[in-house]
Amino acid sequence: MKRSTVVTDDITAEISRLFDYEFDGTTTFKPLEISPIDRESVIGSEWKIGLIVGPSGSGKSTLLREFGEQEPIEWDPNKAVCSHFIDATDAEERLSSVGFNTIPSWMRPYHVLSNGEQFRADLARRIKDGACIDEFTSVVDRNVARSCSVAIKKYVDKKGIKNLVFATCHYDIIEWLQPDWVYDTVTQTVDSRRLLRRPEIEVEVVPCSIEAWAMFRNHHYLTGDINKSARCWLATWNDEPVGFSSVISLPSGSLKKAWRGHRTVILPDFQGLGIGVRLSDTIGEIHIQEGKRYFSKTAHPRLGQYRENSPKWRATSKNGIDRKDYSRPRYLHQKYSDDLLARHRDRVCYSHEYVGEAG
Repeated sequence: MKRSTVVTDDITAEISRLFDYEFDGTTTFKPLEISPIDRESVIGSEWKIGLIVGPSGSGKSTLLREFGEQEPIEWDPNKAVCSHFIDATDAEERLSSVGFNTIPSWMRPYHVLSNGEQFRADLARRIKDGACIDEFTSVVDRNVARSCSVAIKKYVDKKGIKNLVFATCHYDIIEWLQPDWVYDTVTQTVDSRRLLRRPEIEVEVVPCSIEAWAMFRNHHYLTGDINKSARCWLATWNDEPVGFSSVISLPSGSLKKAWRGHRTVILPDFQGLGIGVRLSDTIGEIHIQEGKRYFSKTAHPRLGQYRENSPKWRATSKNGIDRKDYSRPRYLHQKYSDDLLARHRDRVCYSHEYVGEAG
């Protein structure tokens, strides 16, 4: 049992009188504890993710301190978010690990980010062995909470990170975060969740008009332009728009019925759930089912690596080389500046053809 003492005054006296509550300046409370038996048999000495869940004021933060203190994060207002990491590779890997994939926002200072972006940026710097993270997903909407939980789980598994502990008042993220154990402050019990499986995400992909691009254009990291002749598709989850993809024809003397990827965007709140790679697969499948060939290029490391490892995609002769073919004469019909073309020429891109399961 713990005791706290405060100085009584006119305010405490008046509140005591109004609510008929006897108060002499002292309160006692019993902090939550995890029994030694549960520590040994359920939690163990090593785990990947542990979760403390319960309503506000139920003792989560106090219990979290049994595992360690949350690391304070400081942000330099004169530096970009991505500049707070070891190098560009570390920044890309860590920010993507929390589903924060909006490149323009990486280049902004922390204080101008949205609440959801700040939440993800803080997490990106905190995730490591033994980290303790309080108020997990408390300041973001539930779409961000789900997508961030999934992204973190993937990163923790990939990197072999151990003994992370989160505390949250939201029970709805349990199945998305897939913790090894969960302590519920309401029941004061700890349960193993090592066999918990993530819910399936069913995304519907339907043809749409080019006007749908308006809600996605500001989230494309290179340009908001789109070819007026593009074929377009809208991806929805639970009847809510989450992604957009478009293609344009690929005229070639040696290729017949060929199309290539043009614009693909997943809204920020839904990044990290794996929707992007599945959407690109679906668009490819639509084309080969129609008897067409489908090609796609990307500079995004995660999407590129997915295609490198997927039997559904076959590398082309342009895969993994810099884009020296980006020259002004060939692209006169496009509204690209000389500066943008120059930057494209030095970028290494992934280039693949979708071949489906049969390969």
